[in-house]
Parts: sequence; structure tokens; C-alpha cells
Amino acid sequence: MKNIIIILIFLLINGCSSMNLEDYRDKKPKLKLEEYFSGKTIARGVFEDRFGNIKKSFKVFIYGTWDGKYLTLKEDFIYDDGTKDYREWKIEKDKNNPNAYSGFAEGVIGKAGGFISGNAFNWKYAFKLQVGNKKINVKFDDWMFLQEDGYLLNIAKVKKFGITLGRVILFFEKK
Repeated sequence: MKNIIIILIFLLINGCSSMNLEDYRDKKPKLKLEEYFSGKTIARGVFEDRFGNIKKSFKVFIYGTWDGKYLTLKEDFIYDDGTKDYREWKIEKDKNNPNAYSGFAEGVIGKAGGFISGNAFNWKYAFKLQVGNKKINVKFDDWMFLQEDGYLLNIAKVKKFGITLGRVILFFEKK
């Protein structure tokens, strides 16, 4: 009985459902990363722990370029505590599958990978996340949804050992 309770608590904390990317195939507006992120974009977001408490808020200034092979995203983060961070992504569109992308940035373990369907993009990667004075390995499962008027919603689960540590919620706006 004790084991069943532990399993039920684990499932409740981590959620049982999983979204299916194909469910968004006909949703509009259609998302094309290399078009959306070319030029200037601003994002505002929060990190929420697994209990729903907002731990950090931040703003990201993004400048993107598409050279026909790589989408380069230069991201300047400014956190509510005044700290700053910089990340540069190199994202490549798969030649054999126009809906598939892979990429890397400093801190990413291996390669990030994702797929687009309609207005949705699912992007997964392992990452060395700075937490205080140390770095921990976590996994990100990002879901992005393009909305009308150039808004993009991003919800990312952050996990370690399969346990959800929290979520990152971002709103992107084209400038």
C-alpha cells in the first residue's frame, strides 16, 4: 500500500499527460523558426518551482539571423535580481525533414532537438544549469505556440532524474 501511495504522489507531482505534436498540425499561424526569430525579439518570463511559487522573473533581448543553414540566436538575459546572462544558440534545420531542428549552445549537453507542427514547436535538451554557486544537469522540455500578432508562448518543464523541478514560462514578442 505504501508503494502505491508513493507512485500516486510521483504521478501527481510530475503529471500523467503528454502532449502530441501532431495535434497542432492544422493550427495557425504556422510557425517557422527561421522566420519568427530573424531580427529582434523580446521575451519576458518567470521560473516557477514545482509548487507554483515564482522564484525568478526575467527579460530576454534576442537578436536572430538566418544564413540559410543556421539560425543564430544571441540572447541577453536580465534577471529581477540584477544578474545578467548571455547565451548564443546555433540551430540547424534538417535537410531531410523540414519540420526537424537541432542545435547547440554553451551549457547544452550534446545536442538539442525538436520538431514543428502547425503553430507548435517541441524542443528538448539536457543543460548544465547554474544554481547558486554550482551547476546541475537538468532536462528541458519546451513547448512553443505561435499566436496571432507575433506573440509566441513558451512553456518548459525542467526535470532532474525524471522529477519536475519547475517550469519556465515565457512570452516572446517580435520587435
